[in-house]
Amino acid sequence: MSLSEISDKIARACVAAGRPEGAAKLIAVSKVQPNARVQAVLEEGHRCFGENKVQEAAGKWPDFKEQFTGVDLHLIGPLQSNKTRAAMELFDAIHSVDRPKLATSIARIAQELGRCPDLFVQINTGEEAQKAGVLPRDADDFIKECQGLDLPVQGLMCIPPVEEEPSLHFALLAKIAKRNGLAGLSMGMSSDFERAVALGATHVRVGSAIFGERVAG
Repeated sequence: MSLSEISDKIARACVAAGRPEGAAKLIAVSKVQPNARVQAVLEEGHRCFGENKVQEAAGKWPDFKEQFTGVDLHLIGPLQSNKTRAAMELFDAIHSVDRPKLATSIARIAQELGRCPDLFVQINTGEEAQKAGVLPRDADDFIKECQGLDLPVQGLMCIPPVEEEPSLHFALLAKIAKRNGLAGLSMGMSSDFERAVALGATHVRVGSAIFGERVAG
């Protein structure tokens, strides 16, 4: 599926849900993709991308940012505390704030840098033991903790269990965000982004549908 086809589907899903056409931003997930594929999407005019690993992004995006203006780079994978500074220097948004130690580290480095990326708290809506994220029952307290550190929390992120209906998880995420006064909802991927948009997604993360299957590395 082409970039323009994905963008059109998102626009139509917004309109069908009674939302403004540009209400959901497309994050093109470029992790583990060859540079040539990423460059092709940049040359089409797209500027919002998502990466899973700080080290991989650091080897790829400084050069692209020199070639293309207006790149908006999002970290959508887990963030190790020892990579926090590098992530904050490289990314415009971090979608995987998921524990007090990381929040404290971000707050400290933000003071040193004088700036901070936009932040999303990752919620483990499926309560999966192997998956990162704050449990739904702990979400309100953790969000308040982050806000107490003056962190720029824009919204929430989730990755639903693969074997469950994602709409149930999108609805739960939207409910948690609403009661905490957060507008941002980072949810929906290649297979379910239209359902996510219908339930209020402001950021959808689409990789394989744009780039083709990932290249193992």
